[in-house]
Amino acid sequence: MSTSEEHPSPDEALARARAAAKKMDAALDEDHEPEPDEPLGCQPVWKRPRKPKSKAKKKEELHKQRWRLQDAGRRRLAAGQSRRPRSRQNRIGNAAARRDARALSRVRHSNAWLW
Repeated sequence: MSTSEEHPSPDEALARARAAAKKMDAALDEDHEPEPDEPLGCQPVWKRPRKPKSKAKKKEELHKQRWRLQDAGRRRLAAGQSRRPRSRQNRIGNAAARRDARALSRVRHSNAWLW
């Protein structure tokens, strides 16, 4: 048989667990502001105090953003205007196809085929 020191009674264990849970709840609910000279330690990003940016810093960020957007616009414009050089064969094929289509269209829209 095991002794009572090794396995405490279930009621005792339950009471200790409840006390520990209350302590943990109190620690988690504690939302106190740290003293100014108290080290913050590791805090999640959303709990860190915000530092307002200086005007120079804001202007610099906006300048960078404007430059990025303008650069993207230039790239987009260049991409739209640039045409890849097509091979000569491909161009001849397209021209011939266009010619055939034009001839067929003329025939289709005329009543010549009825005769």
